[in-house]
Amino acid sequence: MGAANYEIRIKGRISESLLPAFEGLAVTIEPVETIVYGPIADQEAVHKLLIKLESLGLEVVEFRRLPGDPSDPGAASPPQP
Repeated sequence: MGAANYEIRIKGRISESLLPAFEGLAVTIEPVETIVYGPIADQEAVHKLLIKLESLGLEVVEFRRLPGDPSDPGAASPPQP
């Protein structure tokens, strides 16, 4: 399976010092959660990201694959509430 766009919702606001951990992904900090989104190469990369989130002590509220082509820059936009 190839790259796909994902959206990860993390409880709370992550600090600026943690942003480098999400290299290659976009990060939006909301009042009560942080949203990380963008292309993830494959299932192995998904598992590595989940392990990284756990090691950083972050609580994942939602982790989902987004529809659309990961090569389309507009496809990785987070859905509007």
